[in-house]
Amino acid sequence: MKHFIVIAIVTHACFAHPTIYDVGVGIADITGPAAEINTMGYASPSPLTSGIHTRLYSRAFVIDDGNNRVVFVSADVCMIDQSVKTEVVKRLEAKYNGTYSAKNVVLSGTHTHSGPGGYLQYVLLIITSKGWVQQSFDALVDGIVLSIDLAHNDAKQANIFYAKDTLIDANINRSPSSYLNNPAPERAKYTYNTDKDMVQLKFVSIDGQPIGVINWYAVHLTSMNKTNQFISSDNKGYAGLLFEGAVNGAENMPGKGPFVAAFASSNLGDVSPNTMGARCIDTGLPCDFVSSTCNNRSQLCIAFGPGKDMVDSTRIIGEKQFQKAWSMYEKDDSELEPLEGPVHFAHQYVDMPNYSVQIQDAVNGPTTVKLCTPALGYAFAAGCVDGAGGFDFTQGTTSGNDFWDLVATALVEPSEEVQKCHAPKPVLISTGELSWPYAWHPNIAETQLLRIGQLMIAAVPGEFTTMAGRRLREALNSEAINNGGPSNIKTVIAGLSNVYTHYVTTFEEYQMQRYEAGSVLYGPHTLSAHLDQYKKLTRSIFKDEDLESGPAPPFLLDSQISLVPGVVFDRPAFGHEFGDCIVQPYPFVRPNETVTATFVAGHPRNNLMTEKTFMEVEAKQEDESWKVIRTDAHFDTFFFWERTSGVGQSEAHLRWIVPGDTPEGEYRISHFGHYKNIDGSIDPYSGTTQSFMVGAV
Repeated sequence: MKHFIVIAIVTHACFAHPTIYDVGVGIADITGPAAEINTMGYASPSPLTSGIHTRLYSRAFVIDDGNNRVVFVSADVCMIDQSVKTEVVKRLEAKYNGTYSAKNVVLSGTHTHSGPGGYLQYVLLIITSKGWVQQSFDALVDGIVLSIDLAHNDAKQANIFYAKDTLIDANINRSPSSYLNNPAPERAKYTYNTDKDMVQLKFVSIDGQPIGVINWYAVHLTSMNKTNQFISSDNKGYAGLLFEGAVNGAENMPGKGPFVAAFASSNLGDVSPNTMGARCIDTGLPCDFVSSTCNNRSQLCIAFGPGKDMVDSTRIIGEKQFQKAWSMYEKDDSELEPLEGPVHFAHQYVDMPNYSVQIQDAVNGPTTVKLCTPALGYAFAAGCVDGAGGFDFTQGTTSGNDFWDLVATALVEPSEEVQKCHAPKPVLISTGELSWPYAWHPNIAETQLLRIGQLMIAAVPGEFTTMAGRRLREALNSEAINNGGPSNIKTVIAGLSNVYTHYVTTFEEYQMQRYEAGSVLYGPHTLSAHLDQYKKLTRSIFKDEDLESGPAPPFLLDSQISLVPGVVFDRPAFGHEFGDCIVQPYPFVRPNETVTATFVAGHPRNNLMTEKTFMEVEAKQEDESWKVIRTDAHFDTFFFWERTSGVGQSEAHLRWIVPGDTPEGEYRISHFGHYKNIDGSIDPYSGTTQSFMVGAV
């Protein structure tokens, strides 16, 4: 008993004086064009954006220990592109006189598949968006910079608390046959074939005021499926809105409150939110376990979420993440582990195709291998159960097809060296051997590691699978301890950071050539190279050694091509003006029912309404004034835009699903937008419905 008491006292003493950091948080709108722009993530030219379900936000956290400063940004975007990181840093360097640089700023994408594309500088990544979309790029860069500005100017003394818990029923492995190819002894160390751990940082000012949280949990943002036309931050975005709403209160509209909650991406490569699993849509039977096909067709094998539709599934998976995160947040700070120790960072650009790493070959023992020139395999074109590809490609393919080999050579015939290097992946597109009209894929990857006390944040440039992420965390923890780091060191993976290099699988998973492996750019030893490189970054932090910057990545904005047609002009329907409500709401509704209204509209790309809204729901107050209670950023509102039969004519359809706890009273809906005149000038307009009553349940 005495021994137990001594341990308890010592443990409490360790947590008695956590390090005080300067912490600032900021949130800003990054919602891009909401009409007729391809959504990024499903590698498909359709659907095009046709409105907004929830707005997209950049959430920034500035952390400073008095000697070093780091910035972590989680942005509601499919992935961060090199051009975005480069431009953001360029603006920050000019504004803050070198306080921020590529080395201490991490930009991480949540991986929503329902945001506008066209902002990535490499050819392969913008083919489906018909090339470059300047509005997408500007909205993203402007919003990220603004969120960092707000965090920079909001800095206050604070403590940071670390928590970890498990969330079991919000993800599944979408490539279980691939996971099973990992060594049995390694798999035996883990209960599940996906990471169920949720990691969270809680920021609290020294006067006890909550500032924000960063939450990491491995799950894809594909609850909104590939038929979705609404801009959406998907399940993680919804979790963030719920958390911020719970702390900031209903008085603060989304994106406006002082408390910021980021639900960031992690090693989600093979992790799906569609927890009902995949089944054949023609027969209802399970799909083929290895190839995820039904009657040899990938398109018939689809994974389904837990809800009645994709919006409901987004709600369920988002709520599960929020509820677990909230239970971690509500714990008394004395029950959490405070971060204690310095802030540090390490960063290096790496020429991936020329990266050499030593591996343990089963036959030849220690062997040095070099990574490959970028290329994608047949399984990349097959897609996955969250979004199947086209034609007759299937996952698990390790041999070519004469027809598709011939088609692929119309772009470039893969060299013998590339084919040999990527084996057993049959190369479909040798993107690294294509240079017209400019580079198709990155050769230079940006690698980065942050340290905040006993926590390391590994900012990785792609999508690590479950086991790949586990190996990385384990390797970095060991490397830190071996180089003088604390025994309680821990690592979290921040996925899709700084530049997009597709997937990273284990060597064993690569042999199976499912979608994730077919999408590995640099060949079978890509993970080994990342382990080696991030261990180097870890050593540099704990030995306080400087690293060479490495070869600078290209900045290709001057090379971009856009085939997206612009807005020519708008005109209202005959006898109407812009903003006219041509379909009024039903005069009486009850909670849980849907209110709809239709307006004569202009094109949403005339003005993105950044930090504003295309719609509002207002409630009449006792003094006869109107109070805004909903915008287009809320989960229960939908702004949908469509062209009508007339040239230049369009309509906006607004929906509000009345929450169950909505008070009885009088309400109205307004629409805001801009129209483009024939001379190119752009003017604002607005319109409001007749009022309607919300009754009792």
